[in-house]
Amino acid sequence: MPYEVTRTTLPGMTHLPPPAEELRLLDAELRQLDARRAQLLTRRAWLVFALQRTQQPPPVALSPAAPPHPETAAPSVQNVLLVLGGVLLTLAAAVFTLVSWGHMGITGRALVLGAVTLAALAGPALLLKRGLRSTAESVAGLGLALTVLDTYALHEAALTGTDGTGYAAAASAVLAVIWSAYGLLPATAALRLPLPSALAAAQFPLLLWALAADAGPYVITAALLVTAGLDVVAALRVTAGSVRITAVVGAYGMGGWGVLAACWLSLTADGPGAAARAGGLLLLAAAIALGAAWRGPGTRHPLGLAIASGLLTVGAFGGVARSGLPSEWAVPAYLVCGIALLAAVRAGRLPDAIRRGFAWASGVVQALALLWTLPVVTVVLLGPAGWVGRVWSGAPSDARTAVTVEAPWPADSAAAPAVLVAVAAVLALAIRTERWRARARLGALGLLWATALMLPAVLGIPYVAGMSVLGVMTVATLYVRRTTVPAARFTALVLALVTSVSLALTALASQTATLVVLSVLVALFAAASWRASAAPVTAPAALVYAAALASATGAAADWPPAGTALLVLAVPAAAALLAARLGEHRATVPVEIVGAATGLLAVGLAVTDPPLLALVLALCGVIAAGTALRPGRRPVGYAATALFVLASWVRLAAWDVGTPEAYTLPVTVPALLVGALRRRRDPRSSSWTAYGPGLAATLLPSLVAAWADPHWTRPLLLGTAALLVTLLGARHHLQAPLVLGGSVLALVTLHELAPYVVQVTGALPRWAPPALAGLLLLALGATYEQRIRDVRRVREVLGRMT
Repeated sequence: MPYEVTRTTLPGMTHLPPPAEELRLLDAELRQLDARRAQLLTRRAWLVFALQRTQQPPPVALSPAAPPHPETAAPSVQNVLLVLGGVLLTLAAAVFTLVSWGHMGITGRALVLGAVTLAALAGPALLLKRGLRSTAESVAGLGLALTVLDTYALHEAALTGTDGTGYAAAASAVLAVIWSAYGLLPATAALRLPLPSALAAAQFPLLLWALAADAGPYVITAALLVTAGLDVVAALRVTAGSVRITAVVGAYGMGGWGVLAACWLSLTADGPGAAARAGGLLLLAAAIALGAAWRGPGTRHPLGLAIASGLLTVGAFGGVARSGLPSEWAVPAYLVCGIALLAAVRAGRLPDAIRRGFAWASGVVQALALLWTLPVVTVVLLGPAGWVGRVWSGAPSDARTAVTVEAPWPADSAAAPAVLVAVAAVLALAIRTERWRARARLGALGLLWATALMLPAVLGIPYVAGMSVLGVMTVATLYVRRTTVPAARFTALVLALVTSVSLALTALASQTATLVVLSVLVALFAAASWRASAAPVTAPAALVYAAALASATGAAADWPPAGTALLVLAVPAAAALLAARLGEHRATVPVEIVGAATGLLAVGLAVTDPPLLALVLALCGVIAAGTALRPGRRPVGYAATALFVLASWVRLAAWDVGTPEAYTLPVTVPALLVGALRRRRDPRSSSWTAYGPGLAATLLPSLVAAWADPHWTRPLLLGTAALLVTLLGARHHLQAPLVLGGSVLALVTLHELAPYVVQVTGALPRWAPPALAGLLLLALGATYEQRIRDVRRVREVLGRMT
């Protein structure tokens, strides 16, 4: 209802049409809609059926033959045909020039080649006007190839006396100019082939002229680099894609050969003059790469070119400096140049890609310098291990001899410490970003440690002074570990361990040095273990050095290994006491592992002396039993029991005791006591678990011995014991004693009655045993059901037992 209608007009308004008429109209409209809907649904069903029919593949036998789908597009076929035709025409022209040239006079030859070349070069202009671009490109390629043949024909016909290399240089230059002019003409400017071909021909004039003039390697290298520079200019100035690609390929190709030649000349230079000339070539290559990086688009190429420029600059100045220095200072000279390259990184006017490239180049130089020091570090670290096979053979004269036991000293290594210090200074001072500062300082710490480690050997200081340096380094790294930075603490701890190992191995050359050094290391790492954070590493290290000190002390006192084992046992005892003191500390498990390992070492030392071995095993059992008293270490009690049993067995073997009961009873009695305690705490536990192992440990070996014993004493005692066990099992309704005791009693009885059975069997006639067996079978068959019930009843009785 419109808003403007007033209330006074509402009563006078009537419905048009009337309601009955409007209802009729609505019904008519609905009928028309239903009819239209049915028509649309019928049409939709027919369309769905038609689509499904067209999507199904027609049967091969009934459908008419359809034309095959083309496998190659028409433009591809056209290009293949044009290229093939151009190649064939070029080959025909070459054959004509090389083979059929002599059959015509000079005028005819000139007219034929000239006419064909001009026609081939003029044809593309007409073809382009008609829109035949691909054909024009093929004909243009033929024309360019004919110009090359023209130059060859001209040399063979009129200029045979000229130098071939010089003529090739001039011809390549002329062809580059002609092809460039041809590609820039308005009529042929649309061709893509002439300009890249001209640029390809321009790669050879300078190189061929240098070769024709018998120039030296420096001039030839300069020709290569200048050509690469011109290619870079072309790549940066030209917008055509094909020309730019050709220029980039030429720049990398000619520049790569030029750089390799310049590097070879710099490395093999035998004087400052030759090194300066080679350095100039390297600087030229660096300038070309820098210019390409500065003006070049994108991000990847400028970064790589900047890295190459920085490395070439370092090679240039480092090569000049190397030529005036001793051989051992060659690497430091390159390193100084690489570090100086970082000054360019601080320059604010350089693009970011170039600055990053120079930083990467400096890093590469420093990494290569560190790689050069690696042999020296390896000899200093691993060389003292050679004293393991020459223990106490005599103190060497100096620190270098102490590390070159089995390996030679690397040549030209006097400057290795300077290289490490320089790189450490760069890491500590030059890197200022928050992300890399902490890692760089850790790297500087490691390099300074390596420097201090190799200095005694490099300088050749006395043996004792070298060991003093290693001791001071160990103390210093443990002190640095007091820092609050977690990574620095871990790094310092690792360095301290490595230094202490190197010190201990170096001290093996002298008996006095070994004892003193091991004592100092034990005290040092024990003191460091007071800090809870270092204890998981320093406490086990102190125990290891204590075990080594105990072994060295016994050897110094000329004790046999078995006697030394008693000294070594002090270490696992101390480890057990320390572990009990630490409780749930992170160092508890490492300390216990080292204690167990030193216990095995003591057992291995005492294995040649059975009486002492028994004592060592018993003491190890005492230590294990004490450990088992701690909460959470109850399973160690099994190891303690095994050690006690082994100790008793070894002791009995040392006394030449051959009676098996002497070995089994010490196992049976504790096992039965433990089983009784378990049954008392847990009445539901099985008798096989509680008493089975203890009873079997004695009954079974004794049974085997009784069967082989010709006397009556052991079978009588064993039978009596088995009878008592059986009665106890029956009295207390225990399955394990009843079954084991009854079985052993039956077998012992059978063993004792066997001779009489054999005697009776021998006295009976041969037919008697089969007859008795038959009667037995008949009796069993007659009472089979009753016997089955008896067996079931026995099984039920045993089943009710525990």
